[in-house]
Amino acid sequence: MPKSKRRGGGGNPRGTAGAQHRNVQPFSDEDASIETMSHCSGFSDPASFTEEGAEVDEEATQEDIEYKLKGFIDLTLDKSAKTRQSALEGLKNAMTSKILYEFILERRMTLTDSIERCIKKGKSDEQRAAAGLACLLCVQLGSGIESEEVFKTLAPILKKILSDGSASVQARQACATCLGVCCFIATDDITELYSTMECLENIFTKSYQKERNSSGISSTQNTVLHISSLLAWTLLLTICPMNEVKKKLEMHLHKFPVLLSCDDVNMRIAAGETLALLFELARETDADFFYEDMEVLTQKLKALATDGNKHRAKVDKRKQRSVFRDVLRAVEEHDFPTETVKFGPERMYIDCWVKKQTYDAFKEILGSGMQYHLQSNELLRNVF
Repeated sequence: MPKSKRRGGGGNPRGTAGAQHRNVQPFSDEDASIETMSHCSGFSDPASFTEEGAEVDEEATQEDIEYKLKGFIDLTLDKSAKTRQSALEGLKNAMTSKILYEFILERRMTLTDSIERCIKKGKSDEQRAAAGLACLLCVQLGSGIESEEVFKTLAPILKKILSDGSASVQARQACATCLGVCCFIATDDITELYSTMECLENIFTKSYQKERNSSGISSTQNTVLHISSLLAWTLLLTICPMNEVKKKLEMHLHKFPVLLSCDDVNMRIAAGETLALLFELARETDADFFYEDMEVLTQKLKALATDGNKHRAKVDKRKQRSVFRDVLRAVEEHDFPTETVKFGPERMYIDCWVKKQTYDAFKEILGSGMQYHLQSNELLRNVF
């Protein structure tokens, strides 16, 4: 994260340098990959990495885990796309459920090479798995030179796929998320931060262009891509210097309300939460901040907070009403409903939109492993 970051929980210590590069050759035949996968069976299930169950020899268990993880790393070079994807998923599950810093540090370059190869050569599902693994690799390594090297290696191919209209929407979506999370964790280069944000802006601002459609924004297959790009951009906005925040507010604050008319409930929610965060940042940069179209905006937010449209699913309406009640409070009353997150014997209070957006971004990556990482991962403990 840039050293100018003012909304984190303190500076993140850099890890030690000197990761070793393992040269692993692709398997020559299918039998070899099947044999190795049989040794690794069971590790595609995240539960196999948890510490629950019967008492075991911890040293033996660690050796077993490392043996299986080495097998997965080898299998990321397999000829079979299905085998490569399974190996990527196995590594993801392990990194979600365990702190594997020392093991990963020794194999950082090999893992990065494998991820880059799978993103470049793979199809949609494999690319998504590889991008997800890249996020977890940076989460494990923390905010230091190792993560920065991972990001520098992967950023060009991630940006290329994100900007490639012929690539699958799902792969582009995963690349957008990966760019946001990895840049947030890894980069100390303000120029790279701005470049990444611009790349994401080029995607989600395409939704602005549909403002001319008086009947509202139509939902398209690209909407999920625009949402992921918007959320990744919002995450990076939280670590921008104040002068850059002001520029982004001038560029985007008056345009975001149009996204509230999107047919897709998830885009409406993403736009609403981003608006709340923008208002929070605007008031942080200027105590006398004034928004000219406040009356029109609050009317729109009130309508969404009480939406009774019969053509919308009940679940969507409930979710939307809940979110927009909070968004309306943020815009009108400068208020945020504090949430409490419990993990082990500890508690964390989410008391602002910046913190909520950051928490949601990491929860999306870590899933059920979020609580474990809040307890054990130095990066997350520093961020929050």
